[in-house]
Amino acid sequence: MRVFITGGTGFVGTSLTRKLADQGHQVTVLDRTIKAAAEFPSTVSFIEADSTFRGPWQERAAGHELFINLAGASIFSRWNEKTKTAIRESRILTTNNLVEAISWNKNTDTRLFSTSAVGYYGFHEDEDLTEEVPPGNDFLASVARDWEAAANQAGTSQAKVIICRFGIVLGRRGGALQQMLPLYKACMGSPLGSGRQWFSWIHEQDLVNIFLFLIDQQDIEGPFNCTAPQPVRNSEMTRAIGAALGVPTLPLRVPGFLMKLILGEFGTILLEGQKVIPGRLAKLGFPFAFPTIQSALQDLLKRNSKDK
Repeated sequence: MRVFITGGTGFVGTSLTRKLADQGHQVTVLDRTIKAAAEFPSTVSFIEADSTFRGPWQERAAGHELFINLAGASIFSRWNEKTKTAIRESRILTTNNLVEAISWNKNTDTRLFSTSAVGYYGFHEDEDLTEEVPPGNDFLASVARDWEAAANQAGTSQAKVIICRFGIVLGRRGGALQQMLPLYKACMGSPLGSGRQWFSWIHEQDLVNIFLFLIDQQDIEGPFNCTAPQPVRNSEMTRAIGAALGVPTLPLRVPGFLMKLILGEFGTILLEGQKVIPGRLAKLGFPFAFPTIQSALQDLLKRNSKDK
């Protein structure tokens, strides 16, 4: 199968690109900057271009059968108008341009797997959030809503659209976990705010396997929550990281006002949360390799335990 991936050299994209190539697919990766191309199988092709702009890359993209849209600026920074614009435009403009390329496609069985995020639901307390729950009203929810709407326009070209709503991805090479580890290794890990906010997460290996699993399901469409089946509260996650590293955690919580002072609006994201359940994946029988935070951290941190 001919597969076109935006963001295919990123945190999640690197592993997914390698897996697809290993399975014999012809993979073309589009990224703003192509780094370490030699680390990928020789069968992978690369296009270096800014996907937020229309260009010749769209013509090359149009010849593929399967499209995977992973592009998007990181949300893990202090937000200002510039960073919020980058967060929105990197997702929506890329998706608009990709959908335009798909409209030129002559294949009758085209599929688009487009990323979204559990931020789509906005902030909730203890409600179980499955794919049927409507979007929230905060900034990230509005970005996710518009991002999904842009992807769904591919349906007008008869493409099947599958939306993958990511939880917080835990991995070895990047993401939230790697940003947290220095504090924990210094024995300074502690709950944030009340510690009761829900943390909906996914192990990087399970996330890649979700894509491979869903690609094999020919008749699916619509949103899928790509999260582990057992979300945890922030305080439980704090204890689990400390236990996996074999280090103590602080009994005192980081005050919410301090988080907002340091991180601004992004601090609210860390202090609020949502309890997201992978309802549709459960119905399809997806086998999670790491269903609990303890099993995920034991796997991800076992190689780091000697670095304390």
